[in-house]
Amino acid sequence: MPAVPAPESNASEVERLHQALAQERAEFQEFVYAVSHDLRAPLRHINAFAKIIEEDWPDKPVEVERHLTTIRQSAQLLAQQLDGLATLSRLGQQHMQLQAVDVSTLIQSLAAELSQRHATRQVQWQLAQDVPQLQADSELLRQLFLNLLDNAMKFTRDRHPAHIALSWSLAPDEPGWCQLKLRDNGIGFAPAQAAQLFKVFAKLHPVREFEGLGLGLVASRKLVQRLGGRIEITAQPDLGCQVTVILPLA
Repeated sequence: MPAVPAPESNASEVERLHQALAQERAEFQEFVYAVSHDLRAPLRHINAFAKIIEEDWPDKPVEVERHLTTIRQSAQLLAQQLDGLATLSRLGQQHMQLQAVDVSTLIQSLAAELSQRHATRQVQWQLAQDVPQLQADSELLRQLFLNLLDNAMKFTRDRHPAHIALSWSLAPDEPGWCQLKLRDNGIGFAPAQAAQLFKVFAKLHPVREFEGLGLGLVASRKLVQRLGGRIEITAQPDLGCQVTVILPLA
C-alpha cells in the first residue's frame, strides 16, 4: 500500500502554498501600481512637451499641427488603455459573496438603464422573465451582463429597430447549471474571428466606427471564470451575434 503522508508533511505543503499565493499577490499589486502610476509619468511628459511645442510655435506649418494632434490623441488612447488594464486586473481581486441572484430582475433593470442612456435608439427587447436564480456574486454578475448588453447596444447601432433577446435553458449534460443566450441583430463578424475577441485590446472594427478599447469581452470572460462558469460567442457577418454564458443554478 502507498505510504500515507504524515500530518506534518501536509501542513508544510499548505504553508508553502500560502507563501506562494502571498508572493503572487505581492507581484500582482506591483503590476497594478506600475500600470496606475509609474507608466503615467512618461505619458505626462509627452503631453507636456507637445503642449510646449504648440504654444512656442504659433505659426507652425499645418503638417506639424497634424503631427501634434496625432501625438495628443495617441497619448489620450494610451491613458485610456492603462485605465482599462488596471480595471481589468482588479476584477480578479474583488471580494465575492456568493448568493442566489434574481437574473430576470437584474437584466430588466440593466435594459431599462441602457434604454434611458440611449433614449433616441429604437430597441426591441425580448428578455426572458422566468430565468431561474443563479449562484453568483450579484455585483460581478451585474458587471458581466452590463458589459454584454452594452456590446449588443453598440453593434446594433445601425439597426432600426435593434433586436436584443435573452433566453435560457438548463445546460445539456450538466445538471445544476444554467445556459443563458444573449442574441442581437447587429453587424456580427466572421466565425473565425471569435477567439480574437477574447484577447486584450482586440478590435474587429476601427475606433472611428465603434468606440471602445476592446476589453469588454475580455472582462466578461474574466468575470464568468471568477463565477466558475464559461462563456462562448458565435456570429455571422451582418447576421448578428450570440453570447452563451453557462453558470451554476442557485
